[in-house]
Amino acid sequence: MATKELILGGGCFWCTEAVFELLKGVSDVESGYANGDMPDPDYRSVCSGDTGYAEVIKITYDDEVIDLDTLLDVFFSTHNPTQLNRQGADVGTQYRSCVCYQNEEELEAAKRAIERAQEHYSDPIVTTLEPLKNYYPAESYHQDYYRQNSMQGYCMAVIPPKIQKLMENFSDKVSS
Repeated sequence: MATKELILGGGCFWCTEAVFELLKGVSDVESGYANGDMPDPDYRSVCSGDTGYAEVIKITYDDEVIDLDTLLDVFFSTHNPTQLNRQGADVGTQYRSCVCYQNEEELEAAKRAIERAQEHYSDPIVTTLEPLKNYYPAESYHQDYYRQNSMQGYCMAVIPPKIQKLMENFSDKVSS
């Protein structure tokens, strides 16, 4: 088993976490904060939009089961990468679409994924490709949020359409 990690920001981390937890080969998805300017950020400060942090997920995966290209294709098809600093009603730099790459392989794969994804969008993709500067796990109550709060209003409205896109486009990659 070759375990790797990938850090992605696609708006609210509850939404992206819910999608990636369903994939075969993904052993863990952790909500967190990346690429900000203060040590030990917390949800309240990140939500202010003044810290530089993005809400992200850290995906731990077995690249013998699911590869980097597939993870990136799922990412670009289950959120809207053409919205600058927002996803739907969630607005601010903390909700930016970003790939926080840790090496040249991830950077090049992200560039190729953007090219593949662009043909599915009429507006330009604005996902930022950022070298990972720092990462902090989010507070414990954010972890596995959708699984524990699926009946919460926001979750009921925003997450099922993302899971539906996953099922429509990547059903063969979803754990049974």
